[in-house]
Amino acid sequence: MNMYCQSAFHQLEIVIASISEMVGQLSEEDLKLRPTPGKYSIGELLEHIASIPAADGHIAEGASKEEMERFYETISMSSKEEILDKLFEHFSQLKAQFENYTEEHLYTESTSWWGVTNKRYEWLLQIVAHMYHHRGQLHAMLVHTYKKDPEILLFE
Repeated sequence: MNMYCQSAFHQLEIVIASISEMVGQLSEEDLKLRPTPGKYSIGELLEHIASIPAADGHIAEGASKEEMERFYETISMSSKEEILDKLFEHFSQLKAQFENYTEEHLYTESTSWWGVTNKRYEWLLQIVAHMYHHRGQLHAMLVHTYKKDPEILLFE
């Protein structure tokens, strides 16, 4: 695997380990908490986070809107165990996807269904940013709304 991809995957491992640690501190009942009406509950946010590596991996390959809608229809996680299992499974799929890319593949552009064009390597950087963004949301929801500070390191 390309050295830059290895570094990006190391960052994904860090964010996934911290998310896993936060999930481990939650009860199944905590998944139902919804700090803002009309927005994700903690469980829904975690379900979204767990799907990011697979979903964004499909987007990096130029998946159509219809293909993504079909993908999201297959996503259903209702427990902490299911969320963590899917998170690790989807991370493994993404890593395998990128391990098979040549330098040429990494620097080949693909366009998302909504019209954004990036090189595949840039899509990987977007995935890292996406994961950290939602981990920050989860942390803020727990700390500021529910006074449940997981007391974990968020960065190395």
